[in-house]
Amino acid sequence: MVRPANQDNNVEKVILEAHGISKSFPGVKALDGVDFQLGKGSVHALVGENGAGKSTLMLVLGGVHSPDEGNILLEGRPVRFASPHDANAAGISVVHQDLSLVPNLSVAENIFAHRQPMRRFGLIDWEALYRRSSELLARFGSESIDPRVPVGELSMAKRQVVEILKAMSIDPKVLILDEPTSSLTEVETNELFTNIRKLKDDGISVIYISHHLSEIFEIADTVTILRDGKRVCDARVCDIDENFLVANMVGRTLGNIYGEPPAGARPGKNVVEARSLSRKSDFLGIDFHVAAGEIVGFSGLIGSGRTELGRAIFGAEPADSGELLLHGTGVAMRSTSQAIRGGIGYLTEDRKNHGLYLDFAIKDNVVANHLGDFASRAGFLVRKKIEDFADNRISEFRVAARGFEQLVNKLSGGNQQKVLLGTWFGIKPDFLIVDEPTRGVDVGAKSEIYQQLRALAAKGVAIMLISSDLLEIIGMSDRVYVMRDGRIVGELPRVGATEETIIGLATGLKTSGSKGCA
Repeated sequence: MVRPANQDNNVEKVILEAHGISKSFPGVKALDGVDFQLGKGSVHALVGENGAGKSTLMLVLGGVHSPDEGNILLEGRPVRFASPHDANAAGISVVHQDLSLVPNLSVAENIFAHRQPMRRFGLIDWEALYRRSSELLARFGSESIDPRVPVGELSMAKRQVVEILKAMSIDPKVLILDEPTSSLTEVETNELFTNIRKLKDDGISVIYISHHLSEIFEIADTVTILRDGKRVCDARVCDIDENFLVANMVGRTLGNIYGEPPAGARPGKNVVEARSLSRKSDFLGIDFHVAAGEIVGFSGLIGSGRTELGRAIFGAEPADSGELLLHGTGVAMRSTSQAIRGGIGYLTEDRKNHGLYLDFAIKDNVVANHLGDFASRAGFLVRKKIEDFADNRISEFRVAARGFEQLVNKLSGGNQQKVLLGTWFGIKPDFLIVDEPTRGVDVGAKSEIYQQLRALAAKGVAIMLISSDLLEIIGMSDRVYVMRDGRIVGELPRVGATEETIIGLATGLKTSGSKGCA
């Protein structure tokens, strides 16, 4: 049943309660009198647009922030956390969207950071550390991850697994997951859901934050919707649908967020073509093409070679052999600067570490990859040209910011992604590679990003869409290539690209395609 914001939420066996939580930051009231209740052994989803207050509420419950007003009860007892350590000690563990792993340390050292088993004389018991890590990895179906390997050598998906296991290693009563599937494929997401259900069976309660609304119906029992720092309503998941979520999140209906290609639109000549493109250990014998005006999806499990292929075309990690043609002419792409000069752009899957200069202003970011366009004949940067360009990017991509001088690290995830997209649109590419273009952004921002990609394709730009989100792949792509173990194992037309078909090709297994409500 749907519970309006002004009505009590009578959850049986409540383990965690928040009453009247308010939190303000300079110029922003992030939370305004929010009530929240979590049932024991349940999965409670928390949804809302970027800036709705989800992360702030999570940080308050996790001991990162102290509330300005309100109180928190854990198992019926008032608690106040001065730090995340206090929250952990009480049994609340948080998996943040921005991973807190140390790349140079091993998987085991990250999982049991500051809690390694010790021997006499203050020495780490490495054998016990690796054994306990292996047991935890096995418990959650991740035996393929070597606990001795540095985290920096793992894919984003496997790092996400390690982050979750790090949180689970303290045996929490409450586990808070903030965008846990942002780096995972459909198959890996299903594995995560299997593990979450195991946690439920063990009586562990989960707060699940996600912009992938379909996941809410897969895994959650109840949902709380936030908007502008206030609780809109609570509902049992099986009593509502996705339209209900969207309407209450954004205050309006969005319709088909993916849009449709222009009626009668036909692809032009091939912009990029690969023939037997290979790089040792990453991909082998790749043949594909993307024509002007096409959006071509690349799907597959993490480690299938999708991202590595995109980086090779962009010159970040050049191919060892094979042929790459750009507008019909063979090119040996050996650097990113060469790719940019050739009209190729690459929107990375990891905007915070590889895509944006977080401590710099918006205006500095949107011109960083083509500074030469803003130089005078004497070689000096023209400030007015940069500022005008940045203003246009903010307006065109509807970036919610105070102005072009605002630091990127002060923007929400969705607005950071818009800045990154505007940065690569700015080079006026002929071929744009977008790797996980809507990772960690809300449904409203997704709709805007999809519209921008559609508009770019309508201008004749060829787009390579790499994504773990099958609905995104199916909704946006004119054709879909599916990769497995570094090879292309299938090419699907738009009408033949279904979740079942793609998963079957990606895994090499037949799938039922069945789904059910939690």
